[in-house]
Amino acid sequence: MDTGTSDHKPLEAKAIEAAYEELQRQAAENPSVLRVRKDGDRAVIDGSVDLDALVMVIVGSVAGGP
Repeated sequence: MDTGTSDHKPLEAKAIEAAYEELQRQAAENPSVLRVRKDGDRAVIDGSVDLDALVMVIVGSVAGGP
């Protein structure tokens, strides 16, 4: 019987992708305040992040939003 563990991977991948895209969007909007780059499977973040916007995007990706 499948325990459902494999089902979490795609959801996690969607959330990670959504988070990184939102961080990139915020950095593009105000590059003097925020810089973001990927380093392997990590994000290197230098600056101020709008956590409300970041959380909304992650929750939306988990809920099946755009």
